Amino acid sequence: MDLVAPVVVEPLKRRRCSECRQGPLDRVIVEYGSFVCLDCADLGHLVFLRRGDTALTRRAREGSALWAVVIRHNRRRTRYERQGLLVEEAALRRAETACLADAEARARRRARDAERRAGRDALITAALEEEIRRLFPGCPADRAAEIAGHASAKGSGRVGRTAAGRSLDRGAVTAAVRAAVRHVDTDYDTLLMTGIPRHQARTRVAPAIEAVLRAWRTG
Repeated sequence: MDLVAPVVVEPLKRRRCSECRQGPLDRVIVEYGSFVCLDCADLGHLVFLRRGDTALTRRAREGSALWAVVIRHNRRRTRYERQGLLVEEAALRRAETACLADAEARARRRARDAERRAGRDALITAALEEEIRRLFPGCPADRAAEIAGHASAKGSGRVGRTAAGRSLDRGAVTAAVRAAVRHVDTDYDTLLMTGIPRHQARTRVAPAIEAVLRAWRTG
């Protein structure tokens, strides 16, 4: 059997109940052209649940033996729009408890996923650091760790997060080291700040970079 929920209106003008004369009213039922308050319409024991939380709304509606749809007329859009539901208070409490349990479960799952991702990221960084030290045995240990951490930072889009970087491609690893040397061991950044174009600045510092890489390669 199809269920037909009562429709409750939030009137633009405050109304009085045509039966008990109480008012002005925030919400009414319209019966045969007259406004009836929720108490007279036997809906006064229900509580309002504002729209927005789909899971909470669904659970509260399914758990409530009696519920009603609340609407309001939008003058600008010239149409009635749903504001929420009226549901039994006990059903709303049960729905809130169920949604809270779901939220806690999702939080635990997110924490586990984050832990797994952190573990994978740590392995990527450690592997990159090891490869840097293999290719550049003269690179100081703290610099190798710094370069690996910077190049493999999650979401950075840097070399260590690319497929070539994760596969420890020699060219990709060397590119990460060269970039680090460019910024730390040369005056490249200062040249950029003085207005020198990037390509010209790179050309100027290239000999210094190669000197550092040569020294690190030989150990």
